[in-house]
Amino acid sequence: MSILDQQQLLASIHPFELLSQRVISQLSSQMDIAYYPKETVLIGPRVEAQHLYIIIKGSVNELIDDELHNVYSELDSFDANALIYNDVKSNFVVSEDLICYLLPKETFLNLIQDYEPFRTYFMKDFIAKHKSLKDREHQNDLTPFMMARVSDIFLHEACLVDGNESIHTALIKMKELKATSILVQGGKSLGIITDADLRDRVLIGEMPISSSVESIATYPLVTIDKNDFLFNALLIFTKYGIKRVAVMDDEVIVGVLEQLDLLSHFASHSHLIAVQINKAESIEELSTIQNDQLYLVQSLNAKGVKVRYISKLVSEINAKVYEKVFELTVPKELRNKAALIVMGSEGRHEQVLRTDQDNALIIDDDTDAELFTAYMEAFSDHLQTLGFPPCPGQVMVNNPHWRGSVTTFKKRIDGWVDTFDENALQALSIFLDAECISGNKALLDDLTSYLQKQFSGREDILAHMAKASLSFETPLSIFSGFIVEKSHANEIDLKKGGIFAIVHGIRTLALEHHITKTNTISRIKELNNLGLFDKKFATELIEAFDTLSGVRLKAMLRHPSKLEHANFINPSKLDKMERDLLKDSFKVVNMFKKFLTYHFHLNMVT
Repeated sequence: MSILDQQQLLASIHPFELLSQRVISQLSSQMDIAYYPKETVLIGPRVEAQHLYIIIKGSVNELIDDELHNVYSELDSFDANALIYNDVKSNFVVSEDLICYLLPKETFLNLIQDYEPFRTYFMKDFIAKHKSLKDREHQNDLTPFMMARVSDIFLHEACLVDGNESIHTALIKMKELKATSILVQGGKSLGIITDADLRDRVLIGEMPISSSVESIATYPLVTIDKNDFLFNALLIFTKYGIKRVAVMDDEVIVGVLEQLDLLSHFASHSHLIAVQINKAESIEELSTIQNDQLYLVQSLNAKGVKVRYISKLVSEINAKVYEKVFELTVPKELRNKAALIVMGSEGRHEQVLRTDQDNALIIDDDTDAELFTAYMEAFSDHLQTLGFPPCPGQVMVNNPHWRGSVTTFKKRIDGWVDTFDENALQALSIFLDAECISGNKALLDDLTSYLQKQFSGREDILAHMAKASLSFETPLSIFSGFIVEKSHANEIDLKKGGIFAIVHGIRTLALEHHITKTNTISRIKELNNLGLFDKKFATELIEAFDTLSGVRLKAMLRHPSKLEHANFINPSKLDKMERDLLKDSFKVVNMFKKFLTYHFHLNMVT
């Protein structure tokens, strides 16, 4: 291999690419190339580390007490910790004939001392390391797609008029500014007039143009801060089905963001899915959307978008599907007599691909609940047709237990609170993630408030709920090796091993502190704001949850038609970066379990 090839290879390896070309040239002159046959012990408790090994070809196993801890292959490096701390618990054994670079210990330690990027990579804490590795993974696509802010894009000049102005005067100003909408300042609230308002209320409705603009405006005006992310603007357009939002700087309107400008920036077709849903007039027309949604998730994931943002967007689209099916199934006069709610990952805005139905129907006390029976049977059938499988636990609107009046649900809440029964606590946990997506939201708000009041001073129930977070072992050994399931093709269960503990533990803490938000990361942030744990630990939890969810999403996308297998991954098939992120995430899960044990005195709960 030539010196030039050696330098190019070194510059392609993280974190060496952070060094200048001059430094890389110096390193090349100090490195040797070595060959080691299979079963050679390179580093171990009895074999002192003298080099940082950078693999060109072959592989190396890291073993602790004969248990496989890690596998290193092409372009991986090891073992920085042995060089820095002189503490070796592992045996590094060649598992496939090895050709590698040898970077002398002294040279490596000088790099650690002299170059900040190198030092921060090898000696940084969990949060910084995760951010560095994730940014590295998607460095080409992440910045333009995810980090762009509203202020970075073209904004149209706002046509702002007082609510008492005449429609005629406002239209003249609109023409002068070449605006596509009129923003109306009516007292303390802001409204908007679009082409549709002018068509329906002035042209068709024959409203005199001498009338005040506030008489035809739509309130309230949807706004976004100029420093917010453009991706959040995309979420707003998808959620509300609108074409423009007003951009604010503090409380001052600085422009209007048009949907077309945003979409040309992102080149995402999520809006097309939303438009399809809105225009659909039958279940058959909705059935073509599933493949589009899968493509959207694949596209966003490929661009390096965090799972939490993909989940939010998918949840908004799924909510539109639910709302449209509700509209197509239930007569108009009954729709506002009930609240259609979703629960589980859908209610938490954490679902990325369609999984089991988790829904319920809360009915106004003044309405006969039996009126909804046939419609809810049809509703569940329609969702199944659209790719939402029935819930194995029958948590669906076609089940009378998850369909009833406000009073009926209050009685069920009383039953959940007054027992330590496992099924009751499970039902309670499911309901805590409820979100209304169609109908009368006030009905769910009433039940949420009632539930919160019932839990005042009920530390006994909270402790029993929290203990469920410890139900599954974290698949990490005492030496930080993965504990795989021999009966499941040497795989680990991401959901049982880590995701469930975070989701359920945070859900229980949110209930204890009367937090009504349902999203796990939003709950973590609220708990941090209350001082339950510090910002560093809150950030670690969020990073760990993101990592576990991200690895799980990749598994889902590999087998989108077999989502029941998506929780399982074989760690040996991950690259080193993913394995490191996963191990660190499981360590945070174990820290969180210890926190829950101490906080709820779980050692005393039987």
